[in-house]
Amino acid sequence: MIDVTKFGKVAVVCGGFSTEREVSLNSGKAVLNALLSKGVDAHQFDPKQTDISKLREFDRVFNVLHGTFGEDGGLQGVLDGFNIPYTGSGVLASAIAMDKFRCRLIWQGFNLPNVPYVVLHDDSDFAAVEQQFGLPLFVKPAAEGSSVGVTMVENAGDLAKIYPTLKQYHGAILAEKAITGGEYACALVGGEALPSIRIIPTGKFYDYEAKYLRDDTTYQCPSDLTSEQEREMGELAKKAFDALGGRGWARVDFLKSDDGTLYLLEINTVPGMTDHSLVPMAAQARGVGFADLCVQILAQTLTA
Repeated sequence: MIDVTKFGKVAVVCGGFSTEREVSLNSGKAVLNALLSKGVDAHQFDPKQTDISKLREFDRVFNVLHGTFGEDGGLQGVLDGFNIPYTGSGVLASAIAMDKFRCRLIWQGFNLPNVPYVVLHDDSDFAAVEQQFGLPLFVKPAAEGSSVGVTMVENAGDLAKIYPTLKQYHGAILAEKAITGGEYACALVGGEALPSIRIIPTGKFYDYEAKYLRDDTTYQCPSDLTSEQEREMGELAKKAFDALGGRGWARVDFLKSDDGTLYLLEINTVPGMTDHSLVPMAAQARGVGFADLCVQILAQTLTA
């Protein structure tokens, strides 16, 4: 049993200014209630409402500030400067993971399997990209989370029309080949890969609405992977996380082709912790309840 008094005063940092503010507030509320139920001296902290310097009043931070500033290394740099322990990865791993393009460059350097993609520019030959990947294909901003801005391109000529609408978001704009054999998630907590989850949306793909607003998305946990594929996914997830220098916990997302090949899609270093979220689902399949999971994640700050 973990002595929760060792945590001291804990800030559950959530909300913030990003496009994922509402999701982050929901994660923060769930984590806060879980920690309080275990006797932790936990308090909500929203950087949009409270000056960030007030974090100096806390002994450690449970970070569920999704998106810009919370997930991209910004908050991590502030906390390092304050010498305050926090959950999750440090500055460098957070920044790279948030930028899907540069993250994939790292993975390519380690010969890890990436979803085929190209970076789009104003002068790109959009028709040639449609020809290269075939239709449908996906286009997305590289440095947003929660599927913000992700768009399926189904009709010839539409890529050139959709591209300008994505320039309002953060990071490069990526076009990706559609991999249609299934979408999966593999959670990592304390170096352990939890049971994989297959995600089956009712709509055309797993978009923001399917993640947070709909109740008809199907989650299979344990998933339909064979034992060998399950082992392979866990190993790939750990290699992908280690390649970035990650620590603590994360969720690694995969696509599977029709022939069973696994492809890394992206990594989330501040995964969602709402009632729709996947890390708690995977932990529950391993017999770990939500409140115990939160304490387990927070406990990693005692040795970080």
